[in-house]
Amino acid sequence: MTGSRPATEIIQQIRDLIHARRLRADDRLPPERDLAEQLAVSRNSVRQALRSLEEQGLLVIRKGATGGAFVQGGGAGAVPTLMSDLFSLGAIRPQDLTETRVMVGVEVVRLACERCSDDEIDQLEDNVRAAEQATEADNLALRTELNLEFHRMLARMTGNALLIAITDGVVTVTQQFVERIGRTPTSYVMPFRRRLLKLLRARDVDGAAAEMRRHLLQQQKLYLKAVANLEGNTPL
Repeated sequence: MTGSRPATEIIQQIRDLIHARRLRADDRLPPERDLAEQLAVSRNSVRQALRSLEEQGLLVIRKGATGGAFVQGGGAGAVPTLMSDLFSLGAIRPQDLTETRVMVGVEVVRLACERCSDDEIDQLEDNVRAAEQATEADNLALRTELNLEFHRMLARMTGNALLIAITDGVVTVTQQFVERIGRTPTSYVMPFRRRLLKLLRARDVDGAAAEMRRHLLQQQKLYLKAVANLEGNTPL
């Protein structure tokens, strides 16, 4: 008879399988019934554990005949989930976020400029063009979505899995942060992206990194000023 150990123990056992490389990115876990038998637990406990691991970004659960619980590719989905939780709890301060955006963003652009293909730059330009059109149409939701994707695209252009995951986390927290403080001036964003595109096409690594640094430092000042105005100089 299977036991009813807490889901936390089952979660740790599944994590141990991943750490031991017995489960790898994109692997499908055994069905709930088989997992319950293998771990000597109830199916309900397995179900709770899988749901929790999905919320943490470590698994993705797909429905249908070919569905099941799959290990998230690289486990990268766990990074934005963890960072989002830390920000919600107040463990990541606005100054922490803005400083990290500068450090990570500059290095992402540096590597992207060195490693990206012309096709990738074309795709980045498509993103900028679409964001410009969304701005003209006053579609703020689409513009925000495209603006956030812009940074994720730059990260993917580095080919560095850890930078991609970290950038995804920083972008996720930035979105939460902006929702808290409200809109800040954005008229400078599209001109910056056009300048950055030219530098990327010219493979001007130092120029592209400097352009990104100026942009993110400008945003840092605007964001922290908005926080001070919102909270009366008291951090969020």
